[in-house]
Amino acid sequence: MPDIKSRRTLQSIALSFLAGYVDTVGFIALFGLFTAHVTGNFVLIGSELANPSHGVLIKLLAFPAFIFAVALTRMAVIWLERGGKAPMFFLLLLQLVFLLGFMLAGHLAGPVIDSRAPLALLAGMLGAAGMGVQNASSRLVLQHLTPTTVMTGNVTQVIIDLVDIVRGDASEEIRQRCVKFFWPIVAFGAGAIGGAFAYKQVLFLALLLPLAILLWLSVNEYLSEKTGAATPSTL
Repeated sequence: MPDIKSRRTLQSIALSFLAGYVDTVGFIALFGLFTAHVTGNFVLIGSELANPSHGVLIKLLAFPAFIFAVALTRMAVIWLERGGKAPMFFLLLLQLVFLLGFMLAGHLAGPVIDSRAPLALLAGMLGAAGMGVQNASSRLVLQHLTPTTVMTGNVTQVIIDLVDIVRGDASEEIRQRCVKFFWPIVAFGAGAIGGAFAYKQVLFLALLLPLAILLWLSVNEYLSEKTGAATPSTL
């Protein structure tokens, strides 16, 4: 088993790749829907309302699905913590279930040509719910990691640190932080590119890769729990 520091680095990179990948698949497949960066849908909804075309309903429904998933994650962490169980393994499985539903609903709906089709709406809601779990997990359990679903803050921090490094005014802590934030950004970008090309080739079956990543992370977390090194809750 890798040590804790290595495992955290792998978690951060894997989840960042997954977020970029799933967000891009959702955006291409479901009429510009953001699943990981759900607040980005505000901009798209405003654009759709000002210039009516299609895709407003699927973006609106993503919000309650996202909120439900965040609330469910919070309650699950509380329940697991009270039972003396490390929550991360169960949260990864919960996200896996939602994203599996996302893939199946999208696959059954495909090709998606009507944003108001029931299966398309269901796919969007399940995708948003899956990424809602990851967003909530990053706040509740994975605070030791860099943010994995939204890269704006990460890019900002890297630029600030790079300026200090170039000025020669950076401590070792700043240099390490710059590296820590850099790789999730690269992974997110790689995931976004990979998701686009994968969807072009196999449509919603492209989500098999994120599901495999979650399964791998779940197994890794389970084995770590058995050795007493599971990711603790930060409740």
